Amino acid sequence: MQQSVQSLSQRAEYEPSSFTKLLWWLSTAEKEILVDCAVDRNRYAITGMAVLGTWLFATLAWTYFFSTIVTGFWLALALGVFMGGIILGIDRALIKGITAANKNKTIPFLFRGALAITIGTFMAQPALLYLFDKEIHMQISLDNEQKKRTKLQQLDSLYAAQKTGLLTEQKAIGLQLDNKYAEVSKSRDAFIAETDGTGGTGKVGLRDIARAKQNEYTRLDEAYNQLNTAMQPRMHAIDSSLAAIETGKQAEQKKFEALLNDGFLVRIEALQHLIENNSAMAFRYYLLVILLVLIELMPVIAKTILPSGAYDEKVRLREEMEKEIAYRNTKKETDLKELYNQLAFEQDSEFIKQFLEQAKHERKEKMLEKLSQWKNREDKSFDSLWLSLKKDFLTKQEN
Repeated sequence: MQQSVQSLSQRAEYEPSSFTKLLWWLSTAEKEILVDCAVDRNRYAITGMAVLGTWLFATLAWTYFFSTIVTGFWLALALGVFMGGIILGIDRALIKGITAANKNKTIPFLFRGALAITIGTFMAQPALLYLFDKEIHMQISLDNEQKKRTKLQQLDSLYAAQKTGLLTEQKAIGLQLDNKYAEVSKSRDAFIAETDGTGGTGKVGLRDIARAKQNEYTRLDEAYNQLNTAMQPRMHAIDSSLAAIETGKQAEQKKFEALLNDGFLVRIEALQHLIENNSAMAFRYYLLVILLVLIELMPVIAKTILPSGAYDEKVRLREEMEKEIAYRNTKKETDLKELYNQLAFEQDSEFIKQFLEQAKHERKEKMLEKLSQWKNREDKSFDSLWLSLKKDFLTKQEN
């Protein structure tokens, strides 16, 4: 039986699974370098699992958050996935910035920690609202009743001055009518007592004094009726105004009650009231906040506490090599450009020299021809000749 023989240099290559590649991508590792680092493969897979957990938690938290704002589930899910992707990008940027060189530096770690805590604290709110959903809705009902009473008190205070003025006027009119009616009643009793002999002169029958009291009673009764008739329109107007005030208050109250809801901020407010009024709830709230913030901090913590291995050293050396290669390539390109410029300068210099040397004889003949023409023309001055020669024969400096 024949057996294949491989040389020592032909080692079996490690081929990661698709899920492992995803974890490495989440941990911002370079697959081409990490595949040859047996120990660091698991480390970066652990970091990737931490990032994956934070990503899923952020997506779920944001989806629930948007479900309290928008009506459609799929829209809330799409927005949750979008925001989860943003959190994923931030987390990958944070752990990418943690290298073996700056892992133990305080300021970068504090900055990353503060950013992670801020994001984690905000993301903890939707999760807590979901966990304490029943208790929060019960508190919302209590808070809404308190808001209704507060709104009613504000409406009473708003219409108090107007209502007080109307009630005072109504009371004054009623008191005036009551006083007038008391005079009528007193006059009527005096008239009756005079006629039946129980009062006044004590004589029974309708005599002069009784008739006088009857006339007084009749006069006062007519005056009361006239006053009552005159005051009734105003009394009706006051009653209508008071009824309009009550109707307006009820309408405003109904509008306010229609605005009451269980939105995100309302739930946060109810959760805060639960924490303030229930010590057991407050303890578990802060415990859960710490736990949920730690979920956001997991990638940073994992990248920080895991030791540096061969991968980090290879990355450092690879980066230095790429920098050196980039520097050398740039240097070579610079040298080639300088060589090109130098050779071009030399050839251009030689060409200019040859051109001027060859043109020397022709320029002299052309000059003599110009002088001969000037000599035969008496109307042309020497200065004009010189200007023409300068223009046609002398060279000009290059700009």
